[in-house]
Amino acid sequence: MDIGNKYRFACTLTFGDIYGQIIAWLVILFISLATSLALMGARQPMYALATVGLILVLSLPFLLFAFVTTLVNHIEFSPAEAVQPTASSAKQGVAKSAQALIS
Repeated sequence: MDIGNKYRFACTLTFGDIYGQIIAWLVILFISLATSLALMGARQPMYALATVGLILVLSLPFLLFAFVTTLVNHIEFSPAEAVQPTASSAKQGVAKSAQALIS
């Protein structure tokens, strides 16, 4: 009884695919910290904390969206091979490898 096709799942995501996103977010984070330090120096600590919080809260959803969409774009489903090795095909494979060793 055939219940359906089988699929192979493959994720081709590499670190290089998200490297730019990580660098961009780190730049935003460092700019945020530089802004907060400048405001702390100006004796406005509440504005400094609000600036850091606002930048982080606004940037995290975009970072998460970028990661998730990049991951989804690198997921592949392909039909799996339904061929099962039989005893005769295994014998043929052994015979071919034996011929290769002899030659």
